[in-house]
Amino acid sequence: MTYFLVLLLALLLGVVAGLRALSAPAVVAWAGALGWIGLDGTWAQCDEGTPQGASISTLLANVYLHYVFDLWVHQLRRRHASGHMVVTRFADDFVVGFEFRREARWFLADLRERFAKFGLDLHPEKTRLIEFGRFAAERRRMRGRKPETFEFLGFTHICAKTRDGRFKLARLTSKKRMRAKLREIKVELRRRRHLPIPEQGRWLASVVRGHLAYYAVPDDALTIRAFRARVIWHWRKALRRRSQRSNLTWKRMLRIANRWLPFARTLHPRPSVRFDARTQGRSPVR
Repeated sequence: MTYFLVLLLALLLGVVAGLRALSAPAVVAWAGALGWIGLDGTWAQCDEGTPQGASISTLLANVYLHYVFDLWVHQLRRRHASGHMVVTRFADDFVVGFEFRREARWFLADLRERFAKFGLDLHPEKTRLIEFGRFAAERRRMRGRKPETFEFLGFTHICAKTRDGRFKLARLTSKKRMRAKLREIKVELRRRRHLPIPEQGRWLASVVRGHLAYYAVPDDALTIRAFRARVIWHWRKALRRRSQRSNLTWKRMLRIANRWLPFARTLHPRPSVRFDARTQGRSPVR
């Protein structure tokens, strides 16, 4: 793919209103009765839109966008796309790739009109038309420019090369996401610093393990190692503040960290391996 249209959808108007337009009375009655429950356990009515961060928001977005976006894109690709076109969507975040720039521009204009009909709008700062891919990277290097990148689902996607010089798409942990996570860990470590080290270690191990379960993909080894090292640095700083006469050296700290924290290593295979399905005959997965 040469041109990628990176789109982040902002649901500015109500999902409930959109569902009414889809003529689904049962779903509308259910969705209209929904509210949201805050962290303090209080309930509030939600007349339009969906609460930010609520678990129901993803479900409603998928139901709504299946009709507003998925079916429309499938029809457009089958009838009007002359080159390759790929679509990846998760909830209200999606990336659309085109072989030809003109088709990317047409799609963006049509998409704005399509969403306007359903009271939706695109995020003005996070909707971009970029040049991305093997040929795009080569052309930009010839013009003395770096290949463009985009962020999607917590990863920064970049144009990279294999050891034998072929193009590959590499995924790295988003710097913004990583900084935000480290800030959360830093605050929580300050709150827990007077707890026994084994209790801190078990909690911190679950945090690091969860981070690795998502971000430990191929090509991201250096970033996940840097994340683990930074977590150890914050942990040592919190432990040293438990006493003005702390003698916690780095040698001892590394023994503690290696005792409790999982090591950073790649946990996921490459997509070409994970989605490698071999079928025979008239298999239904063909």
